[in-house]
Amino acid sequence: MSSTITRTRLVIAAAAAGVVVLAGCSSSDSSSDNASAASCEPSKGKVTLQYWNTVNGMDKVVDLWNKEHPDIQVETKNISNDQYGAIGNALKADKAPDLAQVGYDQLPTLRSQDAFVDATACKTAADAESKFVPWTWSQASFGGTGVFALPQDTGPMALYVRTDIFKKYDVPIPTTWDEYATAAEKLHKANPKLTITFFDPNNAEWFNGLLWQNNAQMYSYSDDKWHVTVESDQSKQVADYWQKLIDDKLVRTDLANGSTQMFAAYQNDQMATQVGAAWGYSGIRDNLPDQAGKWSIVPMPTWGANGNSGDWGGSTVAFMKGGKHLYEAAEFNTWLNTDPEALAMSNELGGLYPASNDGLKLPALSKGVPYYNNEKIFDVFAESSKKIDTDFAWGPTQKTVNLALQDAMAKAAGGDGKLTDALAAAQSSALKSMQDLAIPATAGK
Repeated sequence: MSSTITRTRLVIAAAAAGVVVLAGCSSSDSSSDNASAASCEPSKGKVTLQYWNTVNGMDKVVDLWNKEHPDIQVETKNISNDQYGAIGNALKADKAPDLAQVGYDQLPTLRSQDAFVDATACKTAADAESKFVPWTWSQASFGGTGVFALPQDTGPMALYVRTDIFKKYDVPIPTTWDEYATAAEKLHKANPKLTITFFDPNNAEWFNGLLWQNNAQMYSYSDDKWHVTVESDQSKQVADYWQKLIDDKLVRTDLANGSTQMFAAYQNDQMATQVGAAWGYSGIRDNLPDQAGKWSIVPMPTWGANGNSGDWGGSTVAFMKGGKHLYEAAEFNTWLNTDPEALAMSNELGGLYPASNDGLKLPALSKGVPYYNNEKIFDVFAESSKKIDTDFAWGPTQKTVNLALQDAMAKAAGGDGKLTDALAAAQSSALKSMQDLAIPATAGK
């Protein structure tokens, strides 16, 4: 990600017994909620760490570490089927792993559940701040109040395009959302079995990325309270846009991102694009091998003069409360997310787009990718990352809000209501969930 992100003014929430909100560049002195850092002494004898994640190929990255560190072994577990359910259940049972992959948007929610330990006392981890893109470190450290996680990857968005389909039907590749809607009409008219893409109603994170692109500030904090603006005019513009595509049957609503059914639809030439993130490049490559050379990656369509892009996903590796080997966990976590060989493997095998500064300089990210016509696809994502609105903030009850949003989006996709109703449901959920936790919140504009 570009150093342009240093302009960040992201708001980070530390939602515990009380809520402290910190600007992205604030110091730890600004927090009245700064928990004491745990001690960080090396363990005696051989240590085995537990690391839970959702990344394909991460077991091979861990194997590399294990070969070089016989006294600090790491066991990895893939929890992609139920990431936060698995983490939540483990926390309730006091059986959390030493380390777990946690998305940026879920950090505030899990901190409100006292899920993390502060690794500030671990010099290796604390000294790693300069190694990461600033906004990612700010989110993982809750604005500098501690070292609760290390950034792993980010998800700048772009448009994945089946260029052969656009060429076949003589449709220009769209650069704006208006052009995208026009292309959707032309493609479907030319081939009724073809839609331009799909709308996954059970993917709030993806939809949040679309809102993010349109400067739809979902939350802000001032006067000692949260101002909830999920139902803003910018959000409604995005919802109305996709609602029309759904109503006109120009996008499918029966597919889940990353599912076997989704890839089958692409395999059968039933869809022509995917609005995706940097980490998704390997999924298309690995699941549609015979379509090599047919895909290209171009900038995300824009909203007229608004040339912004969005971010979908991206994760940290968090220090989980209950781990007994913090020193060793810090050593492995820092290596995993800063070592060039580890980063290269994570990118190649799992499609991770690094959050570390050195990771963005990996040779693989400056070369053409054979599957994508030898195009330098990561240049597209690098440009996308420069155009992400760095004022965007997550709320302290984001998981609850996402569930409410998904439930209402699924109803809208099934003809029961509209996507704007989903925004209203998410707005209401945000306010109620904060108020239930005694977090001061009010509806904003």
